Amino acid sequence: MMGVGKTTAGKIVAKKQSLEFIDTDLAIEKKCSMTILEIFNKKGEKFFRNEEEKEVLKLIKKKNCIIALGGGAFINSAIRNNVLKNSISIWLDTNLKTLDKRIKWNKKRPLLDNKNNEKIINQLYAKRKSIYKLANHRIDCSNLDKKSIIDKIINIYEKH
Repeated sequence: MMGVGKTTAGKIVAKKQSLEFIDTDLAIEKKCSMTILEIFNKKGEKFFRNEEEKEVLKLIKKKNCIIALGGGAFINSAIRNNVLKNSISIWLDTNLKTLDKRIKWNKKRPLLDNKNNEKIINQLYAKRKSIYKLANHRIDCSNLDKKSIIDKIINIYEKH
């Protein structure tokens, strides 16, 4: 889910484990020479989701890396099936109050309108959580500090 800390945690875990870190949203921005918000505004969500699928399916073939998927990527069945078949997937979950607080001021989120963010986040989470549950692992980040989350991710990674 957006705002849960995928990029922050991913960068730290990758560094600690001497792995490459890849943020799929940043890879898409680089490929399209536009921000995610610009892509949504100029080309639409469908275009973005098509680009996301192509980019993630390409990146997922890489070895020895940590990949932070965009919040909607795992909803795509082609991406999800590929991730579940070829990777270790971890759902970083947190409560909606924390998510709302973290993304309240971020105007770069194309699915939010900055007026009804809490409602939109609740709807997105309700729609997505049954699919997020399909991940190999879930870490409830609600009452954990960053170090504890990182330690849990590394523990999962090292067990595989």
